[in-house]
Amino acid sequence: MYSYNQKINKLFYYWLLTSFILVFLMIIVGGLTRLTNSGLSITEWELFKGIVPPLDKSQWEKYFSLYKKIPQYNLINQTMTLNEFKIIFFWEYFHRMLGRIIGLFFLFPLFYFYLTKKINQNYLNIGFFVFLLIFLQGFIGWFMVQSGLVNDVTVSHYRLSLHLIIAVFIISIIFWMLLNSKNNYKLFLTRKKKK
Repeated sequence: MYSYNQKINKLFYYWLLTSFILVFLMIIVGGLTRLTNSGLSITEWELFKGIVPPLDKSQWEKYFSLYKKIPQYNLINQTMTLNEFKIIFFWEYFHRMLGRIIGLFFLFPLFYFYLTKKINQNYLNIGFFVFLLIFLQGFIGWFMVQSGLVNDVTVSHYRLSLHLIIAVFIISIIFWMLLNSKNNYKLFLTRKKKK
């Protein structure tokens, strides 16, 4: 059977645990973003440009003017002030930033564990699958936001459900890996290491 380096295994376990906590926090923040109707406050994809929030009044006015073009503002929030807009903006901004952090936090250690060759390959394969789901989740999130920018005051409930289902799927897989890693079980039958 494969031998496991105790230090690497411990590191792997704590990486999974931290990933689990981050995804759990992301689901909570996503729910709060939905409950506060903040999800449509950022009307552009901004994968890289949106890392830095607005820093001056002109930037805030730009984001606010983009928000004023969508049905949610015109039909529900016409009396909204810039300060009120900042509140919903930051919920969505924090949601997106947390998504970026989760993606990077999951990817780089995963490659490290892959290079050490100390972790069961089956765990790593599932880890790469989870990363693909995390990556896909970002696109589904934007796909969901787009549904509320043109003809509706909120996002599509179907797309929102898909977004939540994938998040639950991701956290469930991480939790399952966490339990297996904790108990040091093998996910599948492994070949004996040739000496």
